[in-house]
Amino acid sequence: MSRAPVWRAVAALAVIATSLYLALTMSPRLGLDLRGGTQLVFETKDSPTVKADAAATDRTLEVLQRRTDALGVVDPTLVRSGEKRIIVELPGVLDPRKAADVIGRTAQLSFHAVLGADDPKGLPDESGQPLRLGPAVISGDGVTDAAARTDPQRGVSWFVTVDFRESAAWQKLTGAAACEPVGDPKRRVAIVLDNKIISSPQVNEGTPCRTGMPGGSTEITGSFTPEEAQNLAVLIKGGSLPVPLEIVEQRTVGPTLGADAIAASAKAGVVGVLLTGAFIILVYRVVGLLAAIALASYGLISYAALVALGATLTLPGLAGFVLAIGMAVDANVLVFERAREEYGASPQKGLKAALDRGFKNAWSAIADSNITTLLAAGLLFWLASGPVKGFGVTLSIGVLASLVSAMLITRALTQWIIGRVPPRLSGLGSIGRVRTWLTAKNPFVMRHARRWLAVGAVIVVVAVGGLLSRGLNFGVEFTGGRLVEFTTATPMSADTARQAVATAGFPSAVVQSSDEGISVRTGQISADDVVRIQQSLGGGVDKVRDELIGPSLGEELRRNALIALGVALAAQLLYLAVRFRWTFGAAAVLALFVDTAAVVGAFAWLGKPIDGVFLAAMLTIIGYSVNDKVVVFDRVRELWTAHRKTPFPQIVNQAILQTAPRTVNTGLGALFILAALAVFGGDSLRDFAIALLIGIVVGTLTSSFVAGPLAIELERHSKQPPPEPAKRRDPRTREGSGAVV
Repeated sequence: MSRAPVWRAVAALAVIATSLYLALTMSPRLGLDLRGGTQLVFETKDSPTVKADAAATDRTLEVLQRRTDALGVVDPTLVRSGEKRIIVELPGVLDPRKAADVIGRTAQLSFHAVLGADDPKGLPDESGQPLRLGPAVISGDGVTDAAARTDPQRGVSWFVTVDFRESAAWQKLTGAAACEPVGDPKRRVAIVLDNKIISSPQVNEGTPCRTGMPGGSTEITGSFTPEEAQNLAVLIKGGSLPVPLEIVEQRTVGPTLGADAIAASAKAGVVGVLLTGAFIILVYRVVGLLAAIALASYGLISYAALVALGATLTLPGLAGFVLAIGMAVDANVLVFERAREEYGASPQKGLKAALDRGFKNAWSAIADSNITTLLAAGLLFWLASGPVKGFGVTLSIGVLASLVSAMLITRALTQWIIGRVPPRLSGLGSIGRVRTWLTAKNPFVMRHARRWLAVGAVIVVVAVGGLLSRGLNFGVEFTGGRLVEFTTATPMSADTARQAVATAGFPSAVVQSSDEGISVRTGQISADDVVRIQQSLGGGVDKVRDELIGPSLGEELRRNALIALGVALAAQLLYLAVRFRWTFGAAAVLALFVDTAAVVGAFAWLGKPIDGVFLAAMLTIIGYSVNDKVVVFDRVRELWTAHRKTPFPQIVNQAILQTAPRTVNTGLGALFILAALAVFGGDSLRDFAIALLIGIVVGTLTSSFVAGPLAIELERHSKQPPPEPAKRRDPRTREGSGAVV
């Protein structure tokens, strides 16, 4: 055994051992959509005296942190996003009313002298009597502590104790009030919270005039419930917010929904891996079996990287985790198909030499295709919102893990066994049934290049027809509004649910019924309105999801989605133009336009929602489709370099025929994964899988029948000469199928 295989074997064992250690000793960080809880996104606003800049937002974040700590929420997460936004995650908090009212209230607390009663411009006290107040003597910043308490000797009522930073101001305020006669309104002290008098007690008769109450503390009494007293103490102790806050996004997910999503995704992953493993074993025999083992190690490596980096695993992220299995299959298929070609051209050199050249010659296409996928994943991370960001993270980790799985672990395993099995049993001793059939028939599919372009044009026209006649069903994430999902103890028809929601006061709400429950989509309604809708649906109804998107955020997310798609196409064009030639890049991006039009048109005709998960699917389709086109154009460039005088349509035709086995085998591997997601992933992932199924099927076909003909047409108008052979390149040592028939 040479040094290189030994080095790879040691490295592969080290990677697997490290991944196993991390997987056993660390736990993943689950997003709220998987473990249950509430996420609030606040946006700071300018006040008359304070500008809502990054510094003010940071001070606001500190106040919110103290409030969440006082609430006793386990493992809360608060981070600033951008200059004016604060993301608050509260695991286990399923009542958004409590979270928003307590944490996000402005809570401007102040203590005032009462100057008189029955003032029409005054603030009403607890009984409704308007009081004329003097200027604030003590603000919320002067409070050091507050606590909710009860005293059995004083009855069952609750009160809030307040401790002041300095006693002098409190003594001055109470001392002035103590000089007024008993019963006079001026003997009272008003405690104001958010411009509302919450308590206005009279100073005790025993308080000395001008000396005031000693000790620097007081009690706020009233008809408080235990929860009201606790919330008031949290607001007072947390302090006043430097600037006002506005909720621009809120997501609440029940723990059962998250547990069901994890179970469904795990089942989809297991079924997808088993089907894919069985497929590659059937096609590639022994090396396929070793690739399946490496595929299992891919899952271990991806999971270990996820927990080691502390990345948050979300529901779309689970889909990205499962989907990246297809990327791992693609690299193995590329290598094995190239190795088959090398062995078919020079069987006398043996399987080991063919396998080595397969890994070497496939690296260019593997690197190109994975870079394009990483570009799409990066755009998702920077421009997406909420849980969809997690999809970009896990997809990136999965792509990198697939490279390690295929190029290190698969290579170490196959190089160890390749000389110990007969050629036909190895899986590399024949070119395969698909390639055998294509070699025998040798169809000239580019003879009808313009007909294929006409078919692509028809697809675009049908898609545009769907957009014009049906429009797009934008989800609340892009339009703003509220989406609430309920489970019901007994099945309920959409008409019955729609009537109940209308009775609750929301006749224009969009109500849908499925086997999994009822979904209600409305405009900007409050959390109290959601409770009223739930009550109108009757008993046995539980809320499992509640999403609120502000109109400004919805517009921003919609704009970011268009930017993401535009930048994705531009980035792919730029990369392909630099990596290949401008004609190839333009042909690939125009074919991508057909792919995206087909998916968007299908969703328009079917009326399926366009939301953040759909955006994740579209960017994945762009990356995956470019992956296919890169493989085709990589082979075109290789053949054209070796046969510069051969007519370009014949070069393209031969490249398509030679890459067809890889295209078919990789496509089937991805379809197994997506079919498993569609069947087992539940409603939340089913539309995602459907979009990818359409996109991958169409993208696979356009790689040959749109991108290829477009490249031919563009090259007819290009004055750029064929690519020059690389230095020290001997075409005879390349693949045996390099000859153009």
